[in-house]
Amino acid sequence: MNVAVFLPGWVGDVVMATAAFRALRRHFGDATLLGVGKPYVAGVVAGSPWFDDLLTGTRVLPLARDLRRRRIDLAVVLPNSFRTALVAWLGGCRRRVGYGRYWRSWLLTDALPFPPGPSPALDAYNALARHVGCPAPGHRLELYTTAADEAAADRVWDAAGFTDNDKVVGLNPGAAFGAAKCWPTAHWVDLARRLVDERGCQLLVLGGPAERTLTREIAAAVGRPGVYALGEWPDLSLGLSKALVRRLALLVTTDSGPRHFAAAFGRPVVTLFGPTHIAWTETYHPLALHLQRDVPCGPCQRRACPLGHHRCMTELSPVEVFAACERLSRPESGRVAG
Repeated sequence: MNVAVFLPGWVGDVVMATAAFRALRRHFGDATLLGVGKPYVAGVVAGSPWFDDLLTGTRVLPLARDLRRRRIDLAVVLPNSFRTALVAWLGGCRRRVGYGRYWRSWLLTDALPFPPGPSPALDAYNALARHVGCPAPGHRLELYTTAADEAAADRVWDAAGFTDNDKVVGLNPGAAFGAAKCWPTAHWVDLARRLVDERGCQLLVLGGPAERTLTREIAAAVGRPGVYALGEWPDLSLGLSKALVRRLALLVTTDSGPRHFAAAFGRPVVTLFGPTHIAWTETYHPLALHLQRDVPCGPCQRRACPLGHHRCMTELSPVEVFAACERLSRPESGRVAG
């Protein structure tokens, strides 16, 4: 049996689908599982045991032709886009399971009604896995790193001069979604100084290629030793980011991919929410704190603030975020997420 699993298009969503990936792999143990997705998400699942092969690309017809050659018996289409359902249909996948959204029901053999929202994407992915016969996948997210990822992370650690993993806190200021998710640079600098001065932390300012300048600006403005900008490192990748997050004592982040890395590796994480509904990306991670300012105009789900004031993020104060870091560093017994 040949099973194609269409991966979500956002990095964080791929992580939230890992419970479903695990369930599909276990249920279809003798099948060939093919992951289908955009090239930039391949690094998220690198090193994992779920897929026998990965098919990546963005062009509909080449992807469909490749699927036809592979004679796919079942396609589990996790994304909600019309494009992914079209690829599965043109690719001759015999059974096509997904949510009947965006005028694509006719492209699917099993078009499920989308759960009323806002509701967790993780649960929606799990429901598709259950529909094709998997036992309930649960909420445990899971990621893997490769030996090359870990070797690169070791070199970053050495370059930064980090000596005590229990003292290294990650700050992740970027967000691929758009500017509306970003916290002011001055707030990051204020928080960083508090973490260094009051808790003796060493800091790793994380970011991808698009955030090189931002990470350097924050690290330079902090003006303290033991603060390293990942933007200084020449070879950035999702694999490196995973390996770095895996060894952090704590991560403070916008609502973006590294937040989900922390959940998958069981690391404490404080997430700063602005324009997005927390419920959409709930990870059920027991060592997570979610901070969001209640404003009349939000959460608006917009990539840029339509009103120009960006209050949902600017009114989250460094003092409040530092207090959350303190709380998460000394969790009480039981769940601390909230």
